[in-house]
Amino acid sequence: MTTSESGLAASPIVSVKPIVLPAPERGDDLHVRVSAPVTGRDLPIVLFAHGFGSNLDGYAPLVDHWAAHGFVVIQATHLDSRRLNLDADDPRRPRTWRIRVADMKRVLDELDVLEAAVPGLAGRPDRGRVAAAGHSFGGGTAAILLGLRVTDPETGAAEDLSDPRVTAGVLLATAGAGGDRLTPYAAENLPWLRDVDFSHLTAPALVVAGDKDDLPMTTKGPEWTTEPYTLSPGEKSLLTLFGGEHLLGGISGYDAAETTDENPARVALVQRVTLAYLRHVLGVESSTWAAVQAGDPMGRLESK
Repeated sequence: MTTSESGLAASPIVSVKPIVLPAPERGDDLHVRVSAPVTGRDLPIVLFAHGFGSNLDGYAPLVDHWAAHGFVVIQATHLDSRRLNLDADDPRRPRTWRIRVADMKRVLDELDVLEAAVPGLAGRPDRGRVAAAGHSFGGGTAAILLGLRVTDPETGAAEDLSDPRVTAGVLLATAGAGGDRLTPYAAENLPWLRDVDFSHLTAPALVVAGDKDDLPMTTKGPEWTTEPYTLSPGEKSLLTLFGGEHLLGGISGYDAAETTDENPARVALVQRVTLAYLRHVLGVESSTWAAVQAGDPMGRLESK
């Protein structure tokens, strides 16, 4: 056992993939990865939703860190993954945002299967303590599980797709409000962003945003990814990373070639603050969350 930069003991982890959950109505079975510490009981659960095009192997700098510090982290490969490479005219494409949410609910429904697939894990997770986390498109997935409402471009309805089993979230570089803030490209190609309602996103969440994350989907600039914090009610915290772009220093992988702001210290800050928040909000302990309030020269942390 080693001690990480957070000051908390890090344990060896076990990771099993792919665990295949049959999903005939989805068109492709759901492939899942589960990572967990090899020791410990009453382990809280984090559902992690990847960004557009990624897969269950992504985001190891966060997934490994959380698992090594006492969390069961569950990742799925969603239909927008480049691994599945859906045809441009695949009828599921306009519904990928919604199918992602169904994927996460299926994971929760199949926890017995997932636990049994990981040697020594059965009976150790605490199913009463579940958080959802995600990056970019995945942050939107997590937010919907927590109460964000999206007007379905196919039906015109803004249904409540939240899940009461999920009680908190970590939203990383996640989209803000739609409307006239969207670029014409986003309005046409990402229609689920057009009309979103943050007023029901009352569950506690940590929002992480880079102050240089200038995305092509919005005319709002980097401030757009702070809106899950500013526009939603309830207990929220916001970590703003100075100089951070969309991959927040390189959270998508240890050797992520797409990272444009590669900075191990920035990734370490995201690891430290997200871990402290998850431990706090899921009732493990709050001393590390209190400690990170002291601030860091690479970012600003605020709460409401």
